[in-house]
Amino acid sequence: MKKILLAIVLASCVIIAQAQSSVTIYGILDAGYMGTNYTGTGTSATTKQTTSTIGQSAEQTSRLGFRGSEDLGGGTSAIFTIETGLNPNNSTVSTFNNRQTFVGIKQNGIGAFTIGTQYTPLYTAVTQTDPGQVNNMIGDAIYTANLQTTAVNSGTAPYENTSSSSGTVDSLTVRTSNTAMFTSDKFYGIGGQIMFTQNNQNVTQTASTTGGNSNYSGYGIGLNYTLDKLYVTGAFQALKSEVPGTLTNPAPALWTSASGGTNTQDNQTYAAATYDFGVLKAYAQWINRKATDTLDASYYAKRSAQQVGVRGFWTPKIESWASVGNGRVTTYGQGVPSANFVAFQLGSNYWLSKRTNLYAIYGQSQTNSTTAIPATAASNYAVGLRHTF
Repeated sequence: MKKILLAIVLASCVIIAQAQSSVTIYGILDAGYMGTNYTGTGTSATTKQTTSTIGQSAEQTSRLGFRGSEDLGGGTSAIFTIETGLNPNNSTVSTFNNRQTFVGIKQNGIGAFTIGTQYTPLYTAVTQTDPGQVNNMIGDAIYTANLQTTAVNSGTAPYENTSSSSGTVDSLTVRTSNTAMFTSDKFYGIGGQIMFTQNNQNVTQTASTTGGNSNYSGYGIGLNYTLDKLYVTGAFQALKSEVPGTLTNPAPALWTSASGGTNTQDNQTYAAATYDFGVLKAYAQWINRKATDTLDASYYAKRSAQQVGVRGFWTPKIESWASVGNGRVTTYGQGVPSANFVAFQLGSNYWLSKRTNLYAIYGQSQTNSTTAIPATAASNYAVGLRHTF
């Protein structure tokens, strides 16, 4: 009888333990040798630059994450994710870089509702349809990285990209904080995301340049459809920043006033499709981003691009990809100073196992010159090792 009771107690403990929250530790370590060649003319401050380094995160950003869930019964679970970036070649590893931190509830057959710092629907769509899998190398016309972009970051906190006085605009906003997100399960091949972000405050102070409303708000939506070997996706997000300041001269500082005020309406649109032919998967992408000064709509920055590519395995261990794209950047609005750019990228992986691979990547981009945008030519190459865990 005692043995039976003991067996029942042990079985109960196993069931209870299985019902408790489970935590998964995951991450990526990516390091290797990288080189960059850059030349600029016209209004560029740098005419020539060459770099070479034993660096990190060329194919994928190194990171450490914790992902967990707790079964609440009835197909419902509580979920969370905490993720920080890592710098393998930096002697300081204690700095926390918040890539994702959110908590939520998931219902099987419906979807998940999460709150915190999260990837935007547009970035999620890009990660699923980019032939280079959003690596950090020059040559991707859709997802810009490093010296590839002739336009620098825009947007303001709580958005990932910080405000800039250059008057130009990067390709997309990757993540936002202060964000609520609903991600649906698939229904008849259709899935989607709805995002809402808000961080507003109303401050009354004696100094006219610091009081008033500071509003960061926005929304986004993404849809995708899978039909056999065809995958189609689209996303739109609108992010608005309103911070009081004393605006002295809108040009060349498109969003930033003399006292630090930022007033921007930032709209981003993306559409893409992939088709898996078996040996190769084909990719087609288009993106458009326009950031407008809310104090004067005639001042804006805009970037649009399109790209095609292929990716596939030539042998069970050798995987390669190639992409080529072009686009146009416009700054300041008035006078329409615009420039065209082209970009291409080649890459290959040699898989030592399911989690470890060697890689070699080469990319190049070129932009013609205008009165406001310098002519630039940049190339980037890397060989390295990536391990996921």
